[in-house]
Amino acid sequence: MFCNLRMAITIALVLTMVTGPILSAQQVQSDVPPVTIRANARLVTVDVVVTDKKGQPIPGLKADDFTVEENGKKQKVSVFVPPGAGQTSPAQLPPGIYSNRSEHLSPGGPLMVILLDAANSPFSDQAYARLQMLKYVQQQGESGRPMAVMALTDQLHVLQQFTSDPQILRTAIKNYKPQAPPIGTTGAPPVSAASGGGNAGPGAGVSVALDNAAAAIGNFEGAQVSYELERRTIITIQAMQSLSRMLAGLPGRKSVVWLAAVLPFDLIPEERNISEAELQEVLPSVKQKSLGTISSGSMATEQWQSHGEEIRRAEAGLASAGIAIYPVDLRGLMSGMEFRRDDSASRQAVDSTGRAMARMSDATASQETMREIASETGGKAYVNQNEIKDGVALAVAEEQASYTVGYYPENKKWDGKYRSIKVKVARGDTEVRCRKGYFAIDSTQIKDRKDEQDVAMALQIDAPATQISFMAQTKSTGPGKVRVVFLVDAHTLSAEDSGGNKKMNISLFATVYGSDGKMVANRSIKVDRPFDAATYQQILDKGMMVPIDLDVPSGGKDVRLAVLDNKTGFIGTVSGPLGP
Repeated sequence: MFCNLRMAITIALVLTMVTGPILSAQQVQSDVPPVTIRANARLVTVDVVVTDKKGQPIPGLKADDFTVEENGKKQKVSVFVPPGAGQTSPAQLPPGIYSNRSEHLSPGGPLMVILLDAANSPFSDQAYARLQMLKYVQQQGESGRPMAVMALTDQLHVLQQFTSDPQILRTAIKNYKPQAPPIGTTGAPPVSAASGGGNAGPGAGVSVALDNAAAAIGNFEGAQVSYELERRTIITIQAMQSLSRMLAGLPGRKSVVWLAAVLPFDLIPEERNISEAELQEVLPSVKQKSLGTISSGSMATEQWQSHGEEIRRAEAGLASAGIAIYPVDLRGLMSGMEFRRDDSASRQAVDSTGRAMARMSDATASQETMREIASETGGKAYVNQNEIKDGVALAVAEEQASYTVGYYPENKKWDGKYRSIKVKVARGDTEVRCRKGYFAIDSTQIKDRKDEQDVAMALQIDAPATQISFMAQTKSTGPGKVRVVFLVDAHTLSAEDSGGNKKMNISLFATVYGSDGKMVANRSIKVDRPFDAATYQQILDKGMMVPIDLDVPSGGKDVRLAVLDNKTGFIGTVSGPLGP
């Protein structure tokens, strides 16, 4: 797997000859090549769930059985992966070697993430979801299916990376403690004596004072609801972006079972061209919404208006990473009484977050938002049911019916507009479901990216980002000195034509953290230059090798590494204990 590489690719001012064991490029042996993100290609991959009318998977389909249309125009299928293809055992790495390559992170094939959403769920619902997840793992965990467990609070946290060991999964879920949503739980201000709460007798003045107090409370709560919704929207968008960065480079379909009470926005683009017939087919309950439901659901619409561009990018990232979201409503079977709340002073003890969530949408509106997110990403919502674990089982079952088809769009203009996708199967009595489309966003044209902020956020999460694939090695070069050698897979980097050469622009980051979680050393280096055809081909064949030397103070414990493509904004990260 690793060998002594005597001849490194020499790049003036950037690369140097490195002695000792150096990482060599690895080839994945598989009958079906993994479908991974490639910075220079416009390959669109679509995961398609094909079942019979009873919901049972239909095996044995071939590429010729599928027809793909984009904006009504037929596309040529260039990639086809059947269910269960490419599954292997993750390769182990020796000490001092780090990698975010897919063969070291997951066994391949369909993957599932269980996401416990504390940002969008009351404490009691989280506790119930935790019990249901333990119940599910205990009943179904012996299947050997790889799962990861995550939690969303003020940011995304990885409780357990992908594993098929049910005991490890149970331990991760048991160790998670439900918590209050991380927004704000301060109640409404009490009615003061000056507002009529003192010894004033009955009369018009008291009535006016009480009305004014009620209005002030209402205004305060309205402002707090808006603030909390804004914060939850930002947190949820960032969580989707983090999921995309983590899962983009892993092959196979990724099902994210999103356990939440409400979600602050949907993913239906407002400019999407869709017929009434298609709308009725995709979201049959839309036409049945009452005026009150539409009004209460307008909160999600407001978030589209305020954060439309960020939501577009988040959805584009989910699509590129092959992520299907399965929202599961933590509120279970509801009678409708859950949302009958008032503003009386006697209810002031109820936390403001609970009131905010109750006011943001009624049950029908919030569940419709979940259905819309599921439909747009190719998943399926599980709502108004008490057995939450059955919602997880639903996502697992669909992995056995998921085919991946890929095509290079005939429309070569990446203009950021929404493009609808429709997949048909040349076989009768089938039900076909996939994501409804994608935004043709060219990440190189985004002008307001905050790349270094995104790198910092990616390094904070205890799981590798995989948009850029690389390996690295750490080795002591003297007392308090460490050399980190990166070997980056150039297929995951962008390259521009430049006078007959290929220009690449990347930044590499090496940081060391102490046992207290604080950074004790860091250094970065930038590669921004053109390469002739022969050198570029060597980089593609062998990888781009870049060393970084660090002075490490005593107490350095962990290393966190990152590679940033400055042209696309794609990120790769890896972390682990500081090697010898």
